Amino acid sequence: MVERYSREEMTKHWTQHARYSAWLEVEKAAVKAWNKLGLIPDADCEKIVKNATFSVERIEEIEAITRHDLIAFTTSVSESLGDESRWFHYGMTSSDAVDTGVALQMKYSLEIIIEDVKMLMTSIEKRAQEHKMTLMVGRSHGIHGEPITFGLTLAVWYDEMARHLKNLDQTMEVICVGQISGAMGNFAHAPLELEDYAMEELGLKSEPCSNQVVHRDRYARLATTLALIASSVEKFAVQVRHLQRTEVYECEEFFAKGQKGSSAMPHKRNPILTENITGLARIIRTCVTPAMENVALWHERDISHSSTERFWLPDAFITSDFMLHRMNNVIANLTVMPANMMKNLNLTGGLVFSQRVLLELPIKGVSREDAYRIVQRNAMKVWEEIQAGKPSTDENGESLYLGHLLADDELRESLSEEAIRECFNYDYYTKNVDKIFDRVFKK
Repeated sequence: MVERYSREEMTKHWTQHARYSAWLEVEKAAVKAWNKLGLIPDADCEKIVKNATFSVERIEEIEAITRHDLIAFTTSVSESLGDESRWFHYGMTSSDAVDTGVALQMKYSLEIIIEDVKMLMTSIEKRAQEHKMTLMVGRSHGIHGEPITFGLTLAVWYDEMARHLKNLDQTMEVICVGQISGAMGNFAHAPLELEDYAMEELGLKSEPCSNQVVHRDRYARLATTLALIASSVEKFAVQVRHLQRTEVYECEEFFAKGQKGSSAMPHKRNPILTENITGLARIIRTCVTPAMENVALWHERDISHSSTERFWLPDAFITSDFMLHRMNNVIANLTVMPANMMKNLNLTGGLVFSQRVLLELPIKGVSREDAYRIVQRNAMKVWEEIQAGKPSTDENGESLYLGHLLADDELRESLSEEAIRECFNYDYYTKNVDKIFDRVFKK
């Protein structure tokens, strides 16, 4: 069954309330740090930590006058406090709260993405093991190449996602950075120890050398990480779309009872999920450009980055989360058709075995040039016959290519009938599948 996806887990981190809640976490951590350093009395610290709150509606009312969201926020919070409010936001600049708050939002969101990737990898591995030895034709340039297994195709996908998982862990290290360094990042109004205490409270690291913002190359790293994941998931989706084409029909997205494929043609069963994933990947990749361009700010900072981040950060996270869940459902419920895979594998009358024959001839002393000429000469005959509508097997059920090779006198001078027939053994192409799987799934 197709899993029901709920986006609430991700979207809750990107609401206006979540944004201000993250700021409040940072501000409270700073208050605790000042208390630890002896500036803020215990009673005032306790009151702020316990009672400080805000109202989104009130912040919006104040911001309509101040035209400054952080001031509107601190004013709203101060209204929930007494005289102790004088310590709220003490020695801090707006970006200390905003950028450190965003770091918390990114951290919470990236934790979800990491779990999504692990979920997808689990589904891919399950289907890979199921189809470990399911023969199919490998294609390059869209043309039949040699026999592979569908399990190997899925193993490639798993290995690719494993690299992304490692990259996500590294990206988490890069983005989990905050600051309380003051207006120009010079720590003139707050000691370095304050920042270290506050970041420890928040589960973040201190930006080693900030100016007035957390540096945006960190955000760009996040954007490229999500874009790379999206590109890989699109790669898997495009493969499924190709395999679902009527002429191929080796795999198919799960088609539920009562589902409709076309308003005009009742027979249609379209790959709508993977087509949707292809489109979503394009959107996620668009986040890279503004993230890259945000790296270069004027002097110690400007706010040209701010407007773009209000769009691309939630969009990139929410869309990535949805896309990974959708791809997981595609893989977990994918209809695989081994019989059609074998039918397509035999479609070219045995041509997929040409390299095996080619490699046997040099062992018998034939030059590579002569070997290639002999093998290709017979292969071209098969192509011409198939184009003319001739069946891929003869009346005895033997492939066209095998028949031509057995009738080639020049080839028979070097290879016996038994040796030629052995070249058409599928086991030759699956003999290392177990070892490949050990590399991928046991590493």
